[in-house]
Amino acid sequence: MIYAFFKVIPLMVLGFAFLLLAWMASAWFLVVSVVLSAWACLRYIYIRKLSYSITPKIIKFSSGLFYRRTAQVELFRLKDYIIMQSFTARLFRFMHLTLKSNDAENAVIHLRAIPESDIVEVIRGYILTAREQDHIEEIN
Repeated sequence: MIYAFFKVIPLMVLGFAFLLLAWMASAWFLVVSVVLSAWACLRYIYIRKLSYSITPKIIKFSSGLFYRRTAQVELFRLKDYIIMQSFTARLFRFMHLTLKSNDAENAVIHLRAIPESDIVEVIRGYILTAREQDHIEEIN
């Protein structure tokens, strides 16, 4: 929730600035203010509707507000990961995790604003278990 709030703050500040301009200069700025505020609200709801589910076999992720897209990637397809933390992310103890896979449809999976944890080690354990169960060996 904090991540979504920080992502819409710039839009809300711009909307408020255009609202002040509408009050002082022209009523046409009111239209811009309303559009920016509506965009900020839709962006907030969109970010709040993102969902991720990690099981021992698959990663399932859903996104979308009007058109919902749900995709899943089998864990044995994952190859690499990247953890990113900006200053605000470290301050509020969350991270962005990027997973790279050899899946044609979902080559890069972004898991944004997940709580800071040892999720990478859990995923790595699931990947190794899934590869052993399916008798898959990685060839470089």
